[in-house]
Amino acid sequence: MKALIVDDERLARNELRRLLAVHPEVQIAGEARDGMEAARLLRETRAELVFLDIQMPEQNGFEFLASLDEVPLVIFTTAYDEYALKAFEVSAIDYLLKPVTPERLAAALVKFRRMPEEPSPASRNRIFVKHGERCWFVTLGDIALLESEGNYTRLYFAGSRPLVQRSLNLEERLDPAVFFRASRKHIVNLEKIASIHGSLSGGLTLRLKEGMEVDMSRRQAQKFKDVMSL
Repeated sequence: MKALIVDDERLARNELRRLLAVHPEVQIAGEARDGMEAARLLRETRAELVFLDIQMPEQNGFEFLASLDEVPLVIFTTAYDEYALKAFEVSAIDYLLKPVTPERLAAALVKFRRMPEEPSPASRNRIFVKHGERCWFVTLGDIALLESEGNYTRLYFAGSRPLVQRSLNLEERLDPAVFFRASRKHIVNLEKIASIHGSLSGGLTLRLKEGMEVDMSRRQAQKFKDVMSL
């Protein structure tokens, strides 16, 4: 597996490299001191795994992940215990408190190896979402609804509805067999639809499993019927 080490402290990077030397299955593809350098290395190496420090200058680890279009698998490494709960909220593979011990590193790598294989090293199927102090790794297929709000997009998934600083150009990354543009403001996950209701104007109202409702014009309703073979 190819891995990156992202930490602003040279001694910390060297120590992690030393500990990883006894794990020949891990190929260290590069090291980065900050998010900008890490993003470049990710594009160049297509690393499968990132050992990521949280507290870094200019851009912390969460902000770095939120800036990426393609999100790698992550093991957090940090001296800041206060971040532990947040790290687990975002479903990282593991959280290693510095100084990292050989035993904890080995356990984290076991967790990584047990994860199912993804279609690409940095999967296009996931995004990292940060809203205030809350963070999530989100599989695109778990999103029930995307709602445009100016230059932002509100995502609806698993009872959460964060507003992210992305426009609906996320559409180009969505599976057209799963997602349908219901209106200028809404893209719905067809697999999350609970019921469909007609209107006197010839349009449709979609009720999603999480309770949201989306209205479609007659024109979009016809496209929807064609897609769904109704």
